[in-house]
Amino acid sequence: MIDSYRHKGLRKKLVDTILIKGIKDQGVIEAIGKVPRHHFMDSSFVEFAYRDQAFPIGAGQTISQPYTVAFQTELLQIKKHHKILEVGTGSGYQCAILLELGAKVYTIERQRELFLKSRALLTEMGYKPYFYYGDGYKGISNNAPFDKILITAGAPEIPSELLKQLKIGGRMVVPVGGSNGQVMMTIDKVAENEYNESEHGYFSFVPMLKGKQ
Repeated sequence: MIDSYRHKGLRKKLVDTILIKGIKDQGVIEAIGKVPRHHFMDSSFVEFAYRDQAFPIGAGQTISQPYTVAFQTELLQIKKHHKILEVGTGSGYQCAILLELGAKVYTIERQRELFLKSRALLTEMGYKPYFYYGDGYKGISNNAPFDKILITAGAPEIPSELLKQLKIGGRMVVPVGGSNGQVMMTIDKVAENEYNESEHGYFSFVPMLKGKQ
């Protein structure tokens, strides 16, 4: 898998872009600078891999804008060895960023095509998350509780089943809203049935869907 000087130079420019947009977490910045985003896109899109924008990856899904990936990751406030549930593996790019930060990642994808593709790619790149094919709304209860939960699709509401899988002191980051856009939210679990919520601006994600296909 080729990662040329040109690719590295383009990543450096991408890092400069997200710095200008306000990302401050040094670990996140280093991860964006390290992960070869072009590996997660079809070869015909290599020229666009380091633009700060989303692109289609098949199955009606997209690889998120790098700034959005960085923003969500920064909100998670990850520490090494944190146990993270990622809902929506997608291309695998966000998962790679989480792993670069030293997290233990459980990632679930409902689109079989993307599940197989991202599992093969991340494995080939040497990343070792725990892969699951299933309904993200149900999470992975057998491995709960999680320190952090990241949802990478627009949820019409905060998924109650996933809140149960968050440990006390843990945080969920989720874009909440309909097809016209979502509000990025953090939900901090302060007690068994007590949560603090806060809003962090408007974003646009593909919708979070139930079931498997």
